Amino acid sequence: MQTVKLLDGNHWDKDKLLDKMVNDDFYYGELNKLALSSSSLKLLLDSPKSYYYINKYGNEQTQALRSGWLLHTAVLEPQKYDKLKFIPVKSKNTKAYKLAVEEYGQVFTQTEKEETERLVDALLKNPQAISLLSDSKTEVPGIHEDIFGMPFRGKADILKNKGGIVDLKTTVDVQNFDKSAYRFRYYLQVYLYCQIFGCDYKDFTFLCISKNTLDVGVWNVSKDFYEYGKREVERAIKLYKTFFVEDFDLNDYTITGTI
Repeated sequence: MQTVKLLDGNHWDKDKLLDKMVNDDFYYGELNKLALSSSSLKLLLDSPKSYYYINKYGNEQTQALRSGWLLHTAVLEPQKYDKLKFIPVKSKNTKAYKLAVEEYGQVFTQTEKEETERLVDALLKNPQAISLLSDSKTEVPGIHEDIFGMPFRGKADILKNKGGIVDLKTTVDVQNFDKSAYRFRYYLQVYLYCQIFGCDYKDFTFLCISKNTLDVGVWNVSKDFYEYGKREVERAIKLYKTFFVEDFDLNDYTITGTI
């Protein structure tokens, strides 16, 4: 039996843990406090205080996150998408929408449905996108106990049966996705997922679609992007260890420089 030591010091049976990670409530809930992720490292690099307060109090879901989640669900988990509740209104500010939230919990507007299916339709008409989606498993959970001494979790959007990872992204500008990839720190995800799933950076691909033009983009990963991700992962872990393992006072965190 292979075990994994998580942040609370407890050991978990790896196979049982991976089975539980299929459940989003566990993956984004309890496990969020037991293992680090690319998202948590983004917060740490933005500010250790952001990491602390968002983990303590939660974070309001933005429209961009809602839209991205809907696209991922529609493309990668269509059976789950078909069960979602859509309300025939254009805005979340309507009385009908607010009443539906009270009754059903998670609901979406007709406008969100139309926008999502507009993107899905364009994506699934693209031969390269179809090729990247074929012969694969989707939403595959992974865990790694020791990346610079820390446990990490991840879910591969698309794990190719012959090896390789494809990550689905929305963007406003496919032609300049390389710049967006640095701005949104996607290099963290590349490095971590290569470790978690035993993948070479040459076999990591971003499949993206423009929310504006519906253009589809396929972007490969360079060694420089991967190595930059490795350095930034290490830097973020040092911040985590300083403020959340060695227990330095967060009030001592100061950004210094010269203008």
